[in-house]
Amino acid sequence: MKAGGLDKILGRLEDLDTVNLNILVQRLARERNLQESVFNTIQDGIIVIDSEGLIQYANQAACPLIGLKPNDIGTIQLWKMVPDLARSVSENEEYENSAKQAVISREIQINYPEKRIVRMYMVPIDAPVSSDTTGGYVVVLSDITEAQINLEETIENERSDSVVRLAAGVAHELGNPLNSLTIHLQLIQRKLQDALKANNKEAIAESVEICQGEVKRLDDIINNFLEAVRPVEPELNELNLIALIEEVLRVQEAELSDRNIEVKIEVEGEVPNILGDRGQIKQVFFNLIKNGMEAMAGKGQLKILARADEEQIYLQFADNGSGISKEDIAKIFDAYYSTKTEGHGLGMMIVQRIMRHHGGHIAVESQIDVGTVITLQFPQQHIRTRMLKSSE
Repeated sequence: MKAGGLDKILGRLEDLDTVNLNILVQRLARERNLQESVFNTIQDGIIVIDSEGLIQYANQAACPLIGLKPNDIGTIQLWKMVPDLARSVSENEEYENSAKQAVISREIQINYPEKRIVRMYMVPIDAPVSSDTTGGYVVVLSDITEAQINLEETIENERSDSVVRLAAGVAHELGNPLNSLTIHLQLIQRKLQDALKANNKEAIAESVEICQGEVKRLDDIINNFLEAVRPVEPELNELNLIALIEEVLRVQEAELSDRNIEVKIEVEGEVPNILGDRGQIKQVFFNLIKNGMEAMAGKGQLKILARADEEQIYLQFADNGSGISKEDIAKIFDAYYSTKTEGHGLGMMIVQRIMRHHGGHIAVESQIDVGTVITLQFPQQHIRTRMLKSSE
């Protein structure tokens, strides 16, 4: 029976005789059975409650999910069956003020009859115009326990894989200097024995110096590794980015001169100060300038452009070096990935981490045999302050 036809019949119930009333009841029963069959094929739990939370209907999927028995329907409140759901909903102003009639959507944990994670939707039902009631709600419960477990397992596996890759990289990096140390220590032992017979102090001093250099290299590798896997929260102070770049360039002046690299700084308009960690931002500049130097063999030009808009400050480091292939650009932020034989492959990963901790971004554009442009984007102080307040 179509809904329109049923409405017409229900509108003139007083005119129906006993036979037609029986036919109507049979039709209503068939429609109810059809609707229940449809709802019972749905895997999500569907519950209908009145304005007081009394359960009026529940499909087959809902009953085992909340421990509901068939004879509980019509006699028990949903809040008594699922206290976790009650606490979740009672805190919601939209539910307390039925005039707002808002849809409630959230994830909750159900602890009885078994621990499950459920996504809940509560949709208000408008009460009939002729009714004295204030309506009710349709509650849809989707069991997402397995999906949540799978997501957590995926995240944990990715984290474990990352740690394994980092550990493998560290082991590889430490292997070479350790082997060198072992060889030279063995040489020292032999030379010391020979020194008792002949005065061979210079050879011994040379081996000791090599060992000291290798120990320092080990220390640098370990420090870079720790910076990558144990990031330190930035200590925010007001910083002048241009002054900080000039300070870094003074430290690297001799190496830039030896490599015949010219540095030009261009500032467009006023560049406001930022909130940042002085040491960490200096490390970013050191890494980027050093990468630019190493990309320019023998001679080149490094241009640093600074500009700002109403919300962001932009610094561009542009070199005319060897460039980076498209395949390598996608990997430069990966741990222990480096196109340089002497690189440890953590520099750009650390740069990206520092920029993220400062609420900023880094972008890389490059062409083989043309050069590379790295753009740093820092939020201005009022934006950074707003970000910090929102995170708190």
